[in-house]
Amino acid sequence: MPDSRLDSASGQTAQPRRVLRGDLLDFTADPGFALPAESPGVRWRPDHVLLIEGERIAAIQPATESLPLEWADVPVTDHRGQLIMPGFIDTHVHCPQLDVIASYGAELLDWLNTYTFPAERRYIDPAVAHEGAERFLHALWAHGTTSAVVFPTVHKVSAEALFDQAKAHHMRLITGKVLMDRHAPEGLLDDVDQAEKDCVDLIDRFHGQDRLAFAVTVRFAPTSTPEQLTMAGRLCQAYAGTYMQTHVAENRDEVKWVASLFPTARSYLDVYDREGLIGPRAVLAHGIWLDANDRAVLKAHGAQIAHSPSSNLFLGSGLFNWLEAEREGVHVSLASDVGGGTSLSMLRNIADAYKIQALQGVRLSAWKALYTCTLGAASHLGLADEIGRLEPGCMADVVVWNVAHGPVPEHRDRIAQQNLARVLHANLHERVFAWVTMGDERNLVSTYVAGQCVHHAQSVAQATVQ
Repeated sequence: MPDSRLDSASGQTAQPRRVLRGDLLDFTADPGFALPAESPGVRWRPDHVLLIEGERIAAIQPATESLPLEWADVPVTDHRGQLIMPGFIDTHVHCPQLDVIASYGAELLDWLNTYTFPAERRYIDPAVAHEGAERFLHALWAHGTTSAVVFPTVHKVSAEALFDQAKAHHMRLITGKVLMDRHAPEGLLDDVDQAEKDCVDLIDRFHGQDRLAFAVTVRFAPTSTPEQLTMAGRLCQAYAGTYMQTHVAENRDEVKWVASLFPTARSYLDVYDREGLIGPRAVLAHGIWLDANDRAVLKAHGAQIAHSPSSNLFLGSGLFNWLEAEREGVHVSLASDVGGGTSLSMLRNIADAYKIQALQGVRLSAWKALYTCTLGAASHLGLADEIGRLEPGCMADVVVWNVAHGPVPEHRDRIAQQNLARVLHANLHERVFAWVTMGDERNLVSTYVAGQCVHHAQSVAQATVQ
């Protein structure tokens, strides 16, 4: 339990304190696509203690140093030999689609009509929406994700439920009512005027409250009329600090459909850009079938692509060219895209991202991948002063991992430890790469959100990182 006591000076209860001891891994800069041994920005602090006061990290120091006097009687949670990292940030995921994760045999457009839309219609029921939001957030924490950019459904209550659940746990969450006024079944359609009123009400009640932020949420161009897209752009311009999230250029048939619906637009991305929807807080999922002109627009506005590797493979959407996007100045983050994606685990999505890049002749290091779903995502969202790194003053969104779990990973880890290396980070990378390649939620030990333990796996055995 966290330590809390009476502050003698003020007569009030002081903030609860925790001390975690383990091997700290985070990043200070983008490692890029350099060779692992040459990657900048990797910060490795073995056997350190993380001092948490209230919701924030108070200090970090080597475990061999004595704790400050006022911390001397705070119990130390001993994670020696385990990784302590910032919580993962999932930049594109659908709350209601846990109901249809791992559904068989369809590409994007058929998948939406066959599985997704029927599942989302149930969220008009407040009880379903609140139960689904609670289940979803607990599932994120059980996979090591502590912050997310989330699609609910078209129903206002589905966004309210997510905001309420996240606020109760002081979780960083970005979401907003989905906008869809055409090409969707009855029960999932809104209209321009009522949708705008619902969005404004949600902004007034939740945006900027605690750790919540509102995202103008356009499902994708085909399900919004030009009038609704204009309204969405107006919201983005009128309310400072709001985000915009949508899908773009995920599937080739989808791209053709958009071209037929918006014949005067230069491209799929241009449908959004001409309505003022592309800005530094725009998060666009997928972006596989963009051209150089589109990437120049994204660069100019500072928008990001939420690369969704397991979803792109599962639905057969295509191979995202990550290196090309970054060379042309596009910000890239990582996302699970559940339920098109097959797991909320960012580790599993990293493993799929590696395979996608390998098919294009690019080797994705563990450093680049882990940076992208911690400090990289935080930076692209404008939240690097709050999340994504282990630094005094940052929120204590912290996850503890075992580097190996199970006979084969443990054997592989022992071999990696025996290998001689000329450079520390090369040796460390071999072990961390094996972890991100074979690891998943079974490696998770504990998840902390705003300094509170929200998930703990009692059964996880310890594997030492040296």
